[in-house]
Amino acid sequence: MKQARKCVIVLSGGPDSAVVAYWAKKHGYELYSITFNYGQIAVKETTCAQKIAESLGAKTKIVNLSALKDVFGDVTSLCNSSIPLTAEFSQPIIVPFRNAIFLSVAVSYAVSVGADKIFYGAHGSDEPFYPDCRREFYEAFEKAACLGTGEDIAIQAPFSGKRKSEVIKAGAELGVPFNLTWSCYRDAQKHCGKCESCVNRKKAFQEAGIADPTKYE
Repeated sequence: MKQARKCVIVLSGGPDSAVVAYWAKKHGYELYSITFNYGQIAVKETTCAQKIAESLGAKTKIVNLSALKDVFGDVTSLCNSSIPLTAEFSQPIIVPFRNAIFLSVAVSYAVSVGADKIFYGAHGSDEPFYPDCRREFYEAFEKAACLGTGEDIAIQAPFSGKRKSEVIKAGAELGVPFNLTWSCYRDAQKHCGKCESCVNRKKAFQEAGIADPTKYE
């Protein structure tokens, strides 16, 4: 019997990475998911990531990088509650070089478990705003990972170039339990429904024509 190829999933707890995880499972990969506490206000993301992994019969390794709050907490509203959250994209929403930090740890994890693929949830709707969601970024990072490890590791965003609504539609077809996912930048019982991430979530479900199971304030 052919052994399944191993992959590392950067699992944030949000719908995009959840869809990537389900996509990888459908494509026959053995999943090794990794989740990060980077000092974010919405630490509930890590709990949701655990639930998503469990729904796939997998576990997620939660890496404590909460000290990073001291590094970029002065510039991002995702880690500093004194910086206002906006309903539209604004510079303080960016966590500087976040995906690069996560992918660096994911590369180490891939080498340790013998995985040759790393998948993350970057997609076309994020590309205009977030440099570390763009194809040229992760292709360059892949080269650095291979040079730095001496291993043949591929880093990919399966939904690169696709709109968030297309990701949601694909997730619905894959049976992703979107009710387990978390998008809000706040850490409450329900999504606030007002921050940029909640607004994008609502819009994506609407455009996809998929019922939104999210409970909003």
